[in-house]
Amino acid sequence: MVVNTLSGRFALLTTLFVVLAEVLILLPSLASFRQDYLSSRLERAQIASLALLTTDAMIEPELEAELLLNAGVLNVVLRRDDVRELVLSSPVPTPVYATYDLRDATLPGLIGDALMLLGETEERVIRVIGAPVQSGGQLIEITLKTQSLRSEMIEYGLRVLALSAVFSVATAILLFVAARSLIVVPIQRVVRHMTAWAEAPEDARRIITPSARVNELREAEGALASMQHQLVASLRQKERLAQLGQAVAKISHDLRNILTTAQLFADRMEESQDPAVKRAAPKLVNSISRAVNLCESTLAFGRAQEPPPSLTRFMLAELFAEVIEGEAMAAEAMGVEFVTDVVPNLVIRADRDQLHRVLSNLARNARQAIAATGKPGTIELGGGEEEAGWWLRVGDTGPGLPERAREHLFQPFQGGSRQGGSGLGLAIAAELVRGHGGRLDLLRTDADGTEFLLHLPRELDEADT
Repeated sequence: MVVNTLSGRFALLTTLFVVLAEVLILLPSLASFRQDYLSSRLERAQIASLALLTTDAMIEPELEAELLLNAGVLNVVLRRDDVRELVLSSPVPTPVYATYDLRDATLPGLIGDALMLLGETEERVIRVIGAPVQSGGQLIEITLKTQSLRSEMIEYGLRVLALSAVFSVATAILLFVAARSLIVVPIQRVVRHMTAWAEAPEDARRIITPSARVNELREAEGALASMQHQLVASLRQKERLAQLGQAVAKISHDLRNILTTAQLFADRMEESQDPAVKRAAPKLVNSISRAVNLCESTLAFGRAQEPPPSLTRFMLAELFAEVIEGEAMAAEAMGVEFVTDVVPNLVIRADRDQLHRVLSNLARNARQAIAATGKPGTIELGGGEEEAGWWLRVGDTGPGLPERAREHLFQPFQGGSRQGGSGLGLAIAAELVRGHGGRLDLLRTDADGTEFLLHLPRELDEADT
């Protein structure tokens, strides 16, 4: 139905408002018509009485009746020089119903009198008082019947309403056409674009091009186009990530099998009698075990997320030593030095392997950032205990994070801190820390280096037995 459309309702409301305005105009118009009608009867009566004022002779009854008929009144009373004189008269069929003085009439009073007259169905006789024209006396009074006045008022009101209806319909049609072309059609165009784009959101050709001539609609189209561009880019990135995830899962699956074989050979190396081999074998076994766990975690990540942390107590200084040992060879070749700032006997409670991954990722990023400058540098690992839990700090003397990395920090494939970096290291580190109920914050980054701060809450310690 047309009424259920925006343009249809707009046209209907326009028609109603125009009709309401015409009704408000009609009431004063009827009051003015009634006043003009009575004023004209006063003028006619005064003109009819002038013929008698110039002579003292009596006029014929037929002439008097003709003068009253032409004036449209029953009696004429003229007051001159404080003398009230019945100039023209005829039999009055009924008593005078009401008296109206046009000399002090107000608009509300005239409107009320007009509505009262329209509501009367019986013919009445009324008295009207007014001021004579051209100073023809002090006042003039007439009596007349109301039926003729009421009939003419009704006819006049119907003409006004008919004309108002014509203007209302014409105005409504014009506004309907204007609203449809300026508002409804552009909105329908936006809806069609949204529907078409929803069918194939990855198709960039279906993104709307802002073209509305109305500023508000053009802004809406611009906002929709911006949202579509962002969603298309996001969908493409997620599709690439899904494909990458499948490839990584396949590689991790095969790599896990290879590392499992290497782990078996490493276990046999522990039986060697060579002192150097016996010292290196446990470290090799631990490294291979972490690599196998990482492959299994990668496969699990494709199905859900990182596994929950397995909390144990351990010395933080020993964990720092393992992280530094894993980076020592590459760091020494690049002129990078490690410094630790931690109490030797500080014990924390966390998932040792996951925290090792967090610190390794941060240390590796720091080492690569320093290496990119071609100058020697320092990486500091620090930790301590506070009332709420434990804090760990990883800082470096590198060049600081670029602007893009700061804007998309901890977002995979967007927050890379170096050319060709994926940003996965920071994203994985942040997720693992969140799994502990803690947080990973960027404490500072500038030309003098970068510093990250980890917070591990003590609340988890309540579950420890």
